[in-house]
Amino acid sequence: MISPASIAAAFAKNPDLLGKKDINHTCSELGLTRKSIGFPGDDAAAIPDKNGWQLVAMEGFMNEFVAAEPWFAGWCAVMVNHSDILAMGGRATGLTNAVWAPNRNTASEILRGMSEASKAYRIPIVGGHTNFNTDRPQLAATIFGKAESLITSFEAKPGDALIAATDQRGSYVGASKNFAAFLQVPGERLRKDCELLPSMAERGLFTAGKDISQGGIVGTALMLAECSKVGIEIDLESIKSPDGELEKWLGAFPSYGFLLAARPDKSESITSVFHSREIDARVIGQVVEGTSLHLFCKGERHLVWNHSTEPYLGL
Repeated sequence: MISPASIAAAFAKNPDLLGKKDINHTCSELGLTRKSIGFPGDDAAAIPDKNGWQLVAMEGFMNEFVAAEPWFAGWCAVMVNHSDILAMGGRATGLTNAVWAPNRNTASEILRGMSEASKAYRIPIVGGHTNFNTDRPQLAATIFGKAESLITSFEAKPGDALIAATDQRGSYVGASKNFAAFLQVPGERLRKDCELLPSMAERGLFTAGKDISQGGIVGTALMLAECSKVGIEIDLESIKSPDGELEKWLGAFPSYGFLLAARPDKSESITSVFHSREIDARVIGQVVEGTSLHLFCKGERHLVWNHSTEPYLGL
């Protein structure tokens, strides 16, 4: 039986969810707020220009992950950054990297993963920094993009439907929370799936959105709620998981996953577009007045976090 109380209690202590609180400290040290240029706290920095928005995002990876899964880490350096651009309604234009390794052989697997992802998504690697004389492998990457119509984390409104769109045609990577829906998949399919976000953004279908990252659906919903200064309620019964393990899926990091806010009369148009590409998309809750994230199921409702009394991102 699904228990909102037990799931909420588990997520309140989830290290992947709690790790995002580091953003609060960093923004404080740098003097950044939601009013700073680039919209700190969003999936990518968005800088206005005469034809829309220039987008910049960056990801760094845990040293242990890069050492254990160098090819996968290299692929993720492209894919995860790309998701940030898509979540902003943009299209990627190029990517740079910083690859450190103790030798060329170690670096080669990282670079092979990046190269294969670059070709699959057609995102050119345009520069970077290398050092093959370090004591451990390290990896970070920066991506650039362009958006005509911006999706932001700061515009969700009470009354919006909350939609989860996830590609569930894949599997978890080993014992991790990473759900890969890109392995052995033609690049053309990946590219067409990725085009859905900017195309719908240009039709004005979304109010707000974020890509589902560390902390999963629950952590991403909390970030969206705080950025937009709203509350969110998630109906656990409405969520479909790929293997039937709901709690695991709520905290999973899908290779293709987005949490989107939209006016209720647009939700069917949005979900039908995803369904046309065989991507699972459904309304899983709603945006409400307030400052709390709640989970509910069959009349039981439980608080996960109140971002007013305990700031999460601090923005």
